[in-house]
Amino acid sequence: MKISVLGLGYIGLPTALLFASAGYDVIGVDIDSEKVNMLNQGMLPFQEPGLDELFEKAQKKFRATTKVEPSDVFLIAVPTPADSHTKTADLIYVRSAAEMIYPHLKEGDLVILESTVPPLTTEKLVVPILEKSRLKAGYDFYVAHCPERAIPGKTIYEMVHNDRVVGGINKKSAELTKRLYRSFVKGKLYITDATTAEFVKLIENTYRDVNIALVNELAQIAEEYHINIWEAIELANKHPRVHLHKPGPGVGGHCISIDPWFVIQNSSNGKLIAMARYTNDTMPNYVVKKVKKILKDIKYPTITIFGVAYKGNVDDTRETPALRIIKLAENEGINIRVYDPVVKDFEYPLLDLEDAVKDSDCIVVVTDHEIFKYLDPEPVGKLMRNKIVVDTRNILNHDKWKKAGFKVKVLGNGKEV
Repeated sequence: MKISVLGLGYIGLPTALLFASAGYDVIGVDIDSEKVNMLNQGMLPFQEPGLDELFEKAQKKFRATTKVEPSDVFLIAVPTPADSHTKTADLIYVRSAAEMIYPHLKEGDLVILESTVPPLTTEKLVVPILEKSRLKAGYDFYVAHCPERAIPGKTIYEMVHNDRVVGGINKKSAELTKRLYRSFVKGKLYITDATTAEFVKLIENTYRDVNIALVNELAQIAEEYHINIWEAIELANKHPRVHLHKPGPGVGGHCISIDPWFVIQNSSNGKLIAMARYTNDTMPNYVVKKVKKILKDIKYPTITIFGVAYKGNVDDTRETPALRIIKLAENEGINIRVYDPVVKDFEYPLLDLEDAVKDSDCIVVVTDHEIFKYLDPEPVGKLMRNKIVVDTRNILNHDKWKKAGFKVKVLGNGKEV
C-alpha cells in the first residue's frame, strides 16, 4: 500500500515517517521545494525529540516530492491558520490539497484529513472537491477525519501512545482508517462521525484556553488581594474535582490560541469562548503594564526578553505572546533585547546572553525554557544597569536571584511588596 502525506510540517512529517517505519511506502508532498530537497538529501527541516532516529529508520520507505502521485491513501496534514481580521479558519491549504488529490483518485482509495478544521469541513468542503473525480465518497472511495493529538517536544511519543478519535463519513471509512492507524498507534482508537471528530479536536483545545483564561484572570485578582496565585492554585488543585492550569503572559501556538475561534465561527453562541480568547490575548498588555510600573523611575529603560517560543523547550514561535509584549513595550518607548537559546529564527534579533543583558534594566521571563531555571544570576546581574526580573512563568529560583541582588516580581504573586 502506498500512502501520500500532504504537508510535511510539525505534524505531517512525523506522521509520514511513522507510517514508513511501519512498513508502508510513503510519499511526502510539500509545496516547499527547499524542504523537499533537504529531506531527500537526508536532512530534517526542524528538530523534535526522536525525529532523527525515526527518520533514519524510515528513510528506505520514504521520499519527498512537490507533486501528488497516485496512491492508495492520501493524508492531508496542511496548516489551517486563522484569519487575524475575521477570526475564521483560512482553509486555502486544505482546499488546495483536495484539489491536488482528486485527479489521482481511484476506486477503493482512502482520504484522511488530519488538519484541524471547523465542524463540517470534511463533508461540506473536502468531499465535494474529491467527488469532482466522478467517484462517490463512501462508496467508490472513503473519507475520514482523524485529528492529531500531540504536543511539540513530545510529538512522536504522543502520536504513538495517545488515544485517537477517528471520524468517518460512513462506517467503512472509519474502519479502514482505524485499521491503518493501528499500524503504529498504541493508544485506543475511538470511532465516530467526521463532524463529531472535528468538534472534539476543537473543544479539547478550547477547554484548555478557557481554563488558562480563568487562571489568568484570577492571577490579576490575586494581586489585588495580596495573594500568591501559585500557592492558591496548588491548594485548590488538591480538591479531587479541580484542575486549574497555570497563568502566564498569554497563549500561543497553532492550537490553543486558534482552535476556539474555529468552534464559534459559524455559531451565534460562544460568548464565554470569545471572552476567554480576549482575556488571554490581552495578557501581554497586563505584563507590559506591570513592567512599566516597576520601571517608572528609570529614564529610557531597556528590558531583556527571556524566551520568544510560545512554550518551553521548543523552537516554535507561532502566535507567541512574546511578540505582542515586545511591540507593546516598544510603543511605550522601551528598548528591547531578546535572548532565546532554543529558538533559531525570529523577526527580532536573537542575541547571546551577555549582549542581551548588558546595561539592561529588567529581565522579563516570557517562556519557561528549562535552561532558564539553572541560569546563574550572579554574572548576569554584574552586566545589568538595574537588577530587576519579572518572572511571568514562575520558573526561576527566586531565592537565588534575590541573593544575587535582584528585585524579583512574579506574575500573580500579590504578596510581594
